[in-house]
Amino acid sequence: MIFTETKLKGAFIVDLEPRGDDRGFFARSFCQRDFEAHGLKTTIAQANISFNYRKGTVRGLHFQFPPAAETKFVRCSRGAIVDVIVDLRPESPTYLQHVAVELTAENRRGLYVPERFAHGYQVLEDGTETTYQVGEFYTPSAESGLRYSDPRLGIEWPLPATDMSPKDQAWTLLAEVEPELRRRMQVRAGEPAVA
Repeated sequence: MIFTETKLKGAFIVDLEPRGDDRGFFARSFCQRDFEAHGLKTTIAQANISFNYRKGTVRGLHFQFPPAAETKFVRCSRGAIVDVIVDLRPESPTYLQHVAVELTAENRRGLYVPERFAHGYQVLEDGTETTYQVGEFYTPSAESGLRYSDPRLGIEWPLPATDMSPKDQAWTLLAEVEPELRRRMQVRAGEPAVA
């Protein structure tokens, strides 16, 4: 596997290194040792699949507050998406910055999302399926999100947003929730996260 760190420290694009012959190819898509060698958490609490009927669909931007903050390792197994992550670590020099990565069934690329990041994506082809390995159990009491169109984030989605859940449409704008977000996302060395 080839690990390329994004401008957001701890967030990595992971490309395969296929070994091919006349049958096709073989490649590792996850290796605990390789992930740990890059300082990444390897706990997998859940493996999720999301299927999307129509291009333009937006899911997210989702996250969980500490102590239930999640890591995610996202791949697109059918179709194509633009995957967007936002750094929500108040102490980070890239706080509130984002990166967008195209994940497709063709490029077989993965995106490792660290804890305390928001995550969402837009579907680029009808009938798209994504898989994600998640490092923490779904915890409704810790769940939150940011609105996909929040002007403070400045995300330029490639298509007009079409289908999305009522919950994703209703996330409060950052301007209204940032003090609480900063407080709940703050983690100090040696201290547990504030719940």
